Amino acid sequence: MFKGLKDKLFSVSSKAEEKSVDEISEVVDESGRRLKESVLDDLLRDLELELMAADVALPVAEALTKTVRDELAGKRVDKSFRIDEAVKLALKAAVRNILSENKFSLNERLKAKPPPFVIMFVGINGGGKTTAIAKLANRLQKHGLTCVLAAGDTFRAGAIEQLTLHSEKLGCKVIKHQEGSDPAAVAYDAVEHAKARKKDVVLIDTAGRMQTNTNLMDEMKKIRRVAKPDLVFFVGDALAGSDAVEQAKRFNDAIGIDAVILTKIDADAKGGAALSITKTIGKPVAYVSIGQEYDEFKRFDADWMVSRIFGEEQAKTSDEV
Repeated sequence: MFKGLKDKLFSVSSKAEEKSVDEISEVVDESGRRLKESVLDDLLRDLELELMAADVALPVAEALTKTVRDELAGKRVDKSFRIDEAVKLALKAAVRNILSENKFSLNERLKAKPPPFVIMFVGINGGGKTTAIAKLANRLQKHGLTCVLAAGDTFRAGAIEQLTLHSEKLGCKVIKHQEGSDPAAVAYDAVEHAKARKKDVVLIDTAGRMQTNTNLMDEMKKIRRVAKPDLVFFVGDALAGSDAVEQAKRFNDAIGIDAVILTKIDADAKGGAALSITKTIGKPVAYVSIGQEYDEFKRFDADWMVSRIFGEEQAKTSDEV
């Protein structure tokens, strides 16, 4: 996110290092002690463009840039002042604040109600929804919880087969009907099975045709009415950038989502999707998928994401559910 801005920032900072503060009229105002507004304007204009190039939605890029401006406007300058570091620190703080706005703990939610705890997953095809279900089931099982998978994407035989293969690898039950059957009936049967067998968590897969499809949204609403999920996850592809934000917004407007799982985060260090979704729909990112293996699935942590965005050593994430 910060790469394209570094050269320009470093150039301005180098001028400050090469001359005394009183001589760097390019950087400071007439008083010789405060950052010149025109310098700040140029840098922040470039910063906003860099943010948008990193898949940060325009309103979010504008909010971040304003925060940096408020922090640096009229900043007192001395010989040790480096504009590149000042902008980076202000931007990091602003990014961290956005990513920390909404906290999420599945552990707390699981403790808040008797089992089975029902989780519904929504999102368009190709976003990694079915794999995310398997990865979360694996994580839950490692914490001693029993899971039932519901093959609610009945419009694709491949989706039913994929979830069945995951269930076999994980050693958990999958509830499935024939291709083309009612997805809400699959979800209902999975919940009833979990109640009868005293299972802890039900994870419901759903179809993911384009989010503009009215029939799809009606189907999601019916599953929600029938299964009465305790939690709805939107699963989005981090590489989709602004498209992922729009998808999350449409699903949230139609059925309401509680939190987000971002997939393919290992291929995207920019963080634009995480920032934009969090800020735009006000929902927390709960988990990130960072690879192909079941264990490559982490609880989302703001410090971890900030470290990743700025190319620093990544903080450890929590081991709890």
